[in-house]
Amino acid sequence: MAEEKTERALVVVAHPDDADFGAAGTIATWTDEGIAVTYCICTNGDAGGFDPAVPREDIAGIRQAEQRAAAKEVGVDDLVFLGYPDGQLVPSFDLRRDISRVIRRVRPQRLVMQSPEINWERIGASHPDHRASGEAALCAVYPDARNPFTHTTLLQDEGLEAWTVHDLWVMSTGEGANRWVDITGTFDRKVAALRQHGSQTSHMDDLEGMLRGWLGANAVRGGLGDDRLAESFRVVTVP
Repeated sequence: MAEEKTERALVVVAHPDDADFGAAGTIATWTDEGIAVTYCICTNGDAGGFDPAVPREDIAGIRQAEQRAAAKEVGVDDLVFLGYPDGQLVPSFDLRRDISRVIRRVRPQRLVMQSPEINWERIGASHPDHRASGEAALCAVYPDARNPFTHTTLLQDEGLEAWTVHDLWVMSTGEGANRWVDITGTFDRKVAALRQHGSQTSHMDDLEGMLRGWLGANAVRGGLGDDRLAESFRVVTVP
């Protein structure tokens, strides 16, 4: 599959930590190559966390700080937090506009997104917010961000010209994947990024072992060998 030269990539996800669970190893390989990566986090993450002693009103700020620290582990320092309520995300016209705004500002050749489809093998990957984020991101890529007559205030009030994203990388596991990225060399940075999300991962007894299981299985499916670790995607070119 031919892809244009990638200088900028945008990652659109529902929650703080979604990018790190799904693609941090791959993102680290991209930033090492000199690709500028931006994160767009749709919700404030305030429905997360496992410690009842932490006041709920503090969670959103905690998770934003965790995501900034995690992003630094893989070479990302440009983050946008849209602030929608955690657990209530829908692919609304407002969300599509807000993602289109980021696309037009960043002007990425490549966009990483969550799947809008249900993964019946891993229901946990199909959180409603994940699917809503994926649907809104897809709509923002096509047709919204590229169409100067959609979200006209972005141009009129903010000076943001239409922009066309051609390469979509959908975080994927199972039969839908068609691209496997060997992250054996960046695995430690992925783990470090996820450990920065202490509100979400500190209770996990064997985070590294769980990740090795998932990523090792991905590598085998992708034909990379049983001694490798891989993140998997469905890569789609939008004309």
